[in-house]
Amino acid sequence: MAKNQFRMLRSALAGVEAVEAQTHHSFSRHTHEQFGIGLVSSGAQKSRSGRGMVEAAAGDIITVNPNEVHDGAPIGAARSWRILYFDPEIVTHLSREIGGGAGRQEIPHPVIRNGAIAARFESLFGAVTGGGADGLLLEELLLELVADVIREDGDREERPPVPAAIRTAQALIDDDPLAAVSLADLARESGLSRFQVLRGFAKATGLTPHAYLLQARIHRARRLIARGTPLAEAAFASGFADQSHMTRVFVRKYGLSPRLYAGAFL
Repeated sequence: MAKNQFRMLRSALAGVEAVEAQTHHSFSRHTHEQFGIGLVSSGAQKSRSGRGMVEAAAGDIITVNPNEVHDGAPIGAARSWRILYFDPEIVTHLSREIGGGAGRQEIPHPVIRNGAIAARFESLFGAVTGGGADGLLLEELLLELVADVIREDGDREERPPVPAAIRTAQALIDDDPLAAVSLADLARESGLSRFQVLRGFAKATGLTPHAYLLQARIHRARRLIARGTPLAEAAFASGFADQSHMTRVFVRKYGLSPRLYAGAFL
C-alpha cells in the first residue's frame, strides 16, 4: 500500500466492513456506530477515548465500541492497520451466545497484546476479504474472535452516567439531526444555561454539541451511501450544505472519501 492511503475492501459477511490503512493522518475526535476490531501492522499510534489514553504498536489488537468518542495520531512515522467494523447486533448477539444469555455491551479493552488473538484476527480478515471462504469457516472465525476480545478481563474504570439534562440535550439532536439547532435551543430543552450545556455536553460525551451534530449527520450519510444512495443525494438527505461539505467531514472522521467507501458496495 502507498503511504497515506485508505482502502475499503469488499466483505464476504453482511454487516461487516473491512478497511486497510497506512497513514500519518491524525484523526479528530469522532465515533463509529459499529464495533471495531483491528490489528496494527506497522508503526504505532496513541489515542484518547472514553476508556482513557492508550498506545498501540505493531502486533497489537485495537478495539472501539459503538458511539465511543476517540481520536488517533501516529507515534513517529506513519502507521498501518487493518480493521473490521461490525454492526452492533452482530457482536451483541454473539456476546449473549458466548455468555449464556448475559452478554457484554462493550469490548472491555481498547488495546489487547495477545499473539493468538492477533493471529485469529488475521485469519478472519483474510477470509472476509479474500473471497472463497465458506460460510462455516466464516462463522467459526467470527465467533472465536468475538469470544477472544470480550473475554479479555481485567480491572477497568466504569464511565459515569450521562446527567439527565445532557441526555435531554442529546435527544434533541438525535431525534432530528437534520434540524438547525442552537445552544439556546439545547439550553431551553435541558433547563441549563448555554454555558452549562456547552461544558456539560463536552464533559459527558467527549464532543461539543456542534461536533456531536456533525457526527450524527455523517453517520446518517454513511448508512445512505452503503445502501447505494448517490453521494449528492446522501449529502442533502443528511443535512450537509453540499457534497463537498459532506466529503470534508467524512474524510476528517474516517480517513477515506465517501466515493471510496461507496465503491466497496458496488
